Amino acid sequence: MSQLNLADPIFSSYGDDPDMGELVEMFVEEMPDRIEALLEVAQSNDWEKLRSLAHQLKGAGGSYGFGQLTQPAALLESACRENDTADNIRQTLTDLVSICRRTQAGAPS
Repeated sequence: MSQLNLADPIFSSYGDDPDMGELVEMFVEEMPDRIEALLEVAQSNDWEKLRSLAHQLKGAGGSYGFGQLTQPAALLESACRENDTADNIRQTLTDLVSICRRTQAGAPS
């Protein structure tokens, strides 16, 4: 069994579901805007807003079949809620963003 590479795309568990495919595609298309919002809020050190965005992404990721987003988003949400250091919050955000950038619509070929 091959191990997941950190550059490999992440597909939704609903990627080949005809009822969810279009919704998953919309979620993936919106991902660059979500990433930009996360980065902009972090730039202004608005940890409460960043916590809120991470919470939304945690729920949405799971709902659209991207369970791989759930734990990293939860870690960011927690770091913001607990007023972790800015460096730790930014590193947690960087980890989440790298996963977000790998989301893909459809199913693996």
